[in-house]
Amino acid sequence: MRKNRFHITILSDKNSWKNPHLQALATSLKKKGHTANLIHYPKKVKRGDILFLIGLTKLIPPEILGRNRHNIVVHESALPKGRGWSPLSWQILEGRNKIPISLCEAANKVDSGVVYLRKTLKLKGHELAPEWRLIAGNKIVSLVHQFVKQFPRIGKKGQIQKGKATYYKRRTPEDLELNPRKSLASQFPMLRIADNERYPAFFKWRKRRYRLKVEREERFSS
Repeated sequence: MRKNRFHITILSDKNSWKNPHLQALATSLKKKGHTANLIHYPKKVKRGDILFLIGLTKLIPPEILGRNRHNIVVHESALPKGRGWSPLSWQILEGRNKIPISLCEAANKVDSGVVYLRKTLKLKGHELAPEWRLIAGNKIVSLVHQFVKQFPRIGKKGQIQKGKATYYKRRTPEDLELNPRKSLASQFPMLRIADNERYPAFFKWRKRRYRLKVEREERFSS
């Protein structure tokens, strides 16, 4: 029996840390016989079957969403809890080691559409950004493949979000300010979500500002 072949577009921000994973995802989808492309500008979205919205910081206009049969948002929270921005970083700050990743339909309100799939990302509590990003990226790729494998049947199985919605605000580089009078241990979650190159942690001391970069030393890892 002939397998279904779909036209798939993956839209992400140009500077998203997820892009290496998404490029590998597009390549693997092509190997399965689908037409798949990773793009970074909404105006380049073409008509097709599925548009995946991953790692975006802006809402996509309805006229862009109308170009595909389904527009699937990948969001790292147990929707409707944790709608909004940077849900992975916020939940790591909260000390959570089990973080759901949801695939939902794009809707008029942010992250409010029906949910098709959900899997749990499991961390141990010590991973720095390069480590938890690798784990999360692999989980996202797996979820997308699962959705495509079940498409188009899965398009009729979306579950309406139930419960009270909560929202995370947009994070900025200034949110990574450490308090030099507090211990590193108490602020370790902040160090875990810092990006050493783009968004490093920092602190202010005696009218000066200092950047603090952290890396795991391999020889002490178990």
